[in-house]
Amino acid sequence: MEIKQEEIYSKVLRAGRRTYFFDVRETKASDYYLTVTESKKFSNDDGTFFYKKHKIYLYKEDFLEFQDILGEMISYVIKERGEEVISERHQKDFKSEDLKAIDKSPSEDFTDLNFEDI
Repeated sequence: MEIKQEEIYSKVLRAGRRTYFFDVRETKASDYYLTVTESKKFSNDDGTFFYKKHKIYLYKEDFLEFQDILGEMISYVIKERGEEVISERHQKDFKSEDLKAIDKSPSEDFTDLNFEDI
């Protein structure tokens, strides 16, 4: 007989091709733990889709230290690189001077959109 583990409390974060699932679950001893699942959508050559999932389990005894380290790492990234997302500009041969050139010159591909027309 299979026992289904039900989520006690859940939240979903959709982020482009990725979706993050945060689920509070219950242990056999009736304590709670957290699972964080990253699900990423991929497409096959025939146009069908599949998902790759990665999951971490986080138990109460690790919550405070995990929270401290996660907060520290997030603060470090924002302090060092700001909140602007620049990953779309990265390519295998990306050089930091390319970013400076992009930021200083207006893009020829830029189209002025009026969202009222959409």
